[in-house]
Amino acid sequence: MLRKVADQWYSLEKIDDAITLITEPHVTPWLRCNIWHIRGRDQDIVVDTGMGICSLREAAKNLFSQRISAVASHVHLDHVGCHHEFDQCLVHSAEADGLRGSDGYFTLVEPDFDPNDFSLATLGGERLGPIISALPSPDYDLSSWKIQAAHVTRTLEEGDVVDLGNRHFEVLHLPGHSPGSIGLWEASTQTLFSGDAIYDGELLDNLAHSSVEDYVRTMERLRALPARVVHGGHCKSFGRDRLIELADAYLKKFD
Repeated sequence: MLRKVADQWYSLEKIDDAITLITEPHVTPWLRCNIWHIRGRDQDIVVDTGMGICSLREAAKNLFSQRISAVASHVHLDHVGCHHEFDQCLVHSAEADGLRGSDGYFTLVEPDFDPNDFSLATLGGERLGPIISALPSPDYDLSSWKIQAAHVTRTLEEGDVVDLGNRHFEVLHLPGHSPGSIGLWEASTQTLFSGDAIYDGELLDNLAHSSVEDYVRTMERLRALPARVVHGGHCKSFGRDRLIELADAYLKKFD
């Protein structure tokens, strides 16, 4: 039985004056998503919210100081665990029911999932092993963990704009990894928040609801995007040269 207790659950790293990266260091790297907080003049957004093992809003309450909306890059369990803590939730229409809690197909919480033995059944046909390496508190009962339903206040489509007042992010529909995967593109700074459509690690296209055909089109689109910096759903951020390398490596598999 796991007995180690974490000193703190979340780690915060300031990227610049407006962007903060939040991660869960004690979650297995397979499921340790990047949580991106973006400060705007009129409102903030947080892109993805992690596993939901303990409260994101409480841990980052000093950072979340004004009106804030939670955007789901997609509705896998490692990206939407704390969306229920936010009054305003945005998600692509294809996965909105999953965020509302009425469709577990997208969250990947499988019937034989048993959080109390710290083991996720399978992801993409592979057993991942332990979910966490420490408990958030000595009395934490992992068996009580579940993905909770969130209140969807806006469904997103290709070309929609998420307006922060001084920053404007265009919604890019980037299916393949999942049907409702999106990216947020800020043309003025050539910055892309890409979710799991692309990141600097092993990409998954073999989930039950993945589509290789869609993923190929998404990669072709991303390769042509004039991005200066890409903040992915996992791993470290990267620039345009690496974006092209990653897209080419994926596309080469289907030459």
